[in-house]
Amino acid sequence: MPRWSRRRGVLGVFAAFAAVGFVVAYVGPTGVAISQANAEVVAPVSLYASSLADIQSHTVPAAASSEVAPLDRGGYTVYVKPKPKPKPVVVTTTASSSSSSSSGWSPPFVAPDPGSAQAIAYPMVLARGWNDAEFGCLVALWNKESGWRVNAYNAGSGAYGIPQALPGNKMGSVGADWETNPATQITWGLNYIGGRYGSPCGAWGHSQSAGWY
Repeated sequence: MPRWSRRRGVLGVFAAFAAVGFVVAYVGPTGVAISQANAEVVAPVSLYASSLADIQSHTVPAAASSEVAPLDRGGYTVYVKPKPKPKPVVVTTTASSSSSSSSGWSPPFVAPDPGSAQAIAYPMVLARGWNDAEFGCLVALWNKESGWRVNAYNAGSGAYGIPQALPGNKMGSVGADWETNPATQITWGLNYIGGRYGSPCGAWGHSQSAGWY
């Protein structure tokens, strides 16, 4: 009976040591693995932190930033080619020079219809010493300006009548009936042409070159 008890005690001690060894063998590697895993944990990197790492910065000294280097053009100068001066336009107002207009064409003489405004103007032209050629220039000029209509009116400029007086009431210096009487309008128009251009062909030549008379 004592011998069995001694053997039983030895087996108990051996079993205890075996249990301790098993625990050490199992728990030891697991703890080391856990500690190694904890040691290898890397802090997460955010997009903002990554952007901060890529920022490039440059520090400028305070003294250098306050001074601006002068602009050096290296001695070069800019040359601007001058524009040519426009040539003056010489307008001739004599009857002889008007025949050589830009078109080179002189209006032909056409006998006016009786009772028309042109029939009234024809003897007035001859009375001033102008010939049939001058009358042809007058017909062409006032055909262009008014079509020989006594009530022709230009709303843009205010010109009125057969000679397109500007303004129309200028013809009142010849007669109070300047609005409706072709003889009054023609008289004023011939006075204007003679005083400014010398003759109907002079006025026609200017109208051909400048577009007005």
